[in-house]
Amino acid sequence: MKALIKLLTKKKLKISFAESCTGGLLASSITSISGASKVFNLGFVTYSNQAKIKILKVNKNIIKKYGAVSHECCLAMVKNLSKISKANISVSITGIAGPKGGTKEKPVGLVYIGVKKGNKMQVNKCLFKAKNRSLIQKATVRKALNLVLRAAK
Repeated sequence: MKALIKLLTKKKLKISFAESCTGGLLASSITSISGASKVFNLGFVTYSNQAKIKILKVNKNIIKKYGAVSHECCLAMVKNLSKISKANISVSITGIAGPKGGTKEKPVGLVYIGVKKGNKMQVNKCLFKAKNRSLIQKATVRKALNLVLRAAK
């Protein structure tokens, strides 16, 4: 974490987050480190579909057609976050942390992580095997931070 803040500071990069299933854990993991104010711009916890639509301007038809836990929703979240925050790196997270809420098509542990830096955008589909909500959230944050580290280099 300190290495990430150091790297972002050195490269003068700002970062922003839009989190759903992690509920602010990603933002908290960054802001718990001294020096975060140099790199951390803003974080939204858009937990409900309404918040995704109202705050992140995700088209409600995307959520209707694909669901909030989808590649399409995650992509719209990160794209729009980037416009709102003007940060160099934007990260979006949407998924099912469980223990309830999973289906055969979308099981507990399914998480999408979007990362946008400049014009480069990627959405990573992850399936965390842990059946524990807290472990899924922590694994998601770890994965997101690794993706940010890679994008920042």
